[in-house]
Amino acid sequence: MKLWSKENSSTSALVEQFTVGRDKEFDLLLAKYDVQGSIAHVTMLGEVGLMTKEEADKAVAGLKEIAATIDHSQFTIDEGIEDVHSQVEFLLTQKVGDIGKKIHSGRSRNDQVAVDIKLYLRAEISNIKDEVKNLFDLLIKTGNEHKNTLLPGYTHLQIAMPSSVGLWLGAYAESLVDDLELLAAAYQVANKNPLGSGAGYGSSFPLNRKRTTELLQFGTLNWNSVYAQMSRGKTEKVTGIGMSSVAATLSKLAMDCCLYMNQNFGFISFPDELTTGSSIMPHKKNPDVFELIRAKCNRIQSIPNELTLLINNLPSGYHRDMQLTKEILFPSIEELKACLQLMQLMLSNMKVKENILTDEKYKYLFSVEAVNDLVNKGVPFREAYQQVGNSINKGEFEYDLQQLHHTHEGSIGNLCSEEITAEMNKVLAKF
Repeated sequence: MKLWSKENSSTSALVEQFTVGRDKEFDLLLAKYDVQGSIAHVTMLGEVGLMTKEEADKAVAGLKEIAATIDHSQFTIDEGIEDVHSQVEFLLTQKVGDIGKKIHSGRSRNDQVAVDIKLYLRAEISNIKDEVKNLFDLLIKTGNEHKNTLLPGYTHLQIAMPSSVGLWLGAYAESLVDDLELLAAAYQVANKNPLGSGAGYGSSFPLNRKRTTELLQFGTLNWNSVYAQMSRGKTEKVTGIGMSSVAATLSKLAMDCCLYMNQNFGFISFPDELTTGSSIMPHKKNPDVFELIRAKCNRIQSIPNELTLLINNLPSGYHRDMQLTKEILFPSIEELKACLQLMQLMLSNMKVKENILTDEKYKYLFSVEAVNDLVNKGVPFREAYQQVGNSINKGEFEYDLQQLHHTHEGSIGNLCSEEITAEMNKVLAKF
């Protein structure tokens, strides 16, 4: 069954298979939101007189029954039915008769799928936000617990200056704050109602778009009906940008963990059940989880570019190209949530080595400290730098770890965890 079918017309099976593609698979993710959009639309039709109140009430009751089947994972798209929109209308017509045939008044599948995707993305962005906040809280908590556990800091992968586990994890916590700024922007773009834009040029019916916006709890609506359709693809791309920012942070953190659990570093370790072994090397404890987080998140970072290539040269109006945004974006949403959850699992079971910097190979980490100590005693910086450099070249450099003293904001001795948490709370308020 196709909503656009006419008498004495048919479509080649090969063309139909090609054009439908993976739509049914992804339409199941949209079913809940398609029913929500239909309930709002039908309620509004009853209020503006395009359906009687009794008809609208019956249709809404039937739609709520369909929603219950979706909630209980009992909803499917039948063989021969084109998409989720057709399936919902078909089921409703079975329940309430010809009333079900009235619910498409003033709608096109174009604005149906547009509102479904906006509702879906709004919900999923919120779910990602919650997982990011959980990881943020864990990073802050673990960082504070290990704020006095020193680590070597690196530039050019050469030992540079003293750092700490608290400073390391706190850096990723603050990175997530900026990531959520982009995700919050995506949420605002998704939180606009396109319903009522029809095929992209509005309708001669007296639709009340402000009412459906209110019923669907959107923040506002896409006012211009042409732009409501143009927001397809753009909304997905903006969401992809926010997701790619989170993914970039996870990928970098995963890479750090791969390095730091390497035997040549040995800063952190994990239980056997969270690592994997080798088929021939019995000593191996491989960081497969971190490697896959890194790989999956690197792939997620390509999504804005994929979507750009898909929508870049399209003129205004609806185009079938938009169908492919779902297969680019939807699976990556699940992957990103899984990566966030697995990163939380790993870090909550991480064991940190103590007294790392007492190892002789890290003594030059404190060269800057020695220079600063001389400057504090009145020696000009360039002269102090030369003195310490000469002592290193002669093999005479020594430094007492107990002299380490950092106090400024965002340093080893002043992590500013409370301030970073306050910044996170500001961003969360934007959702």
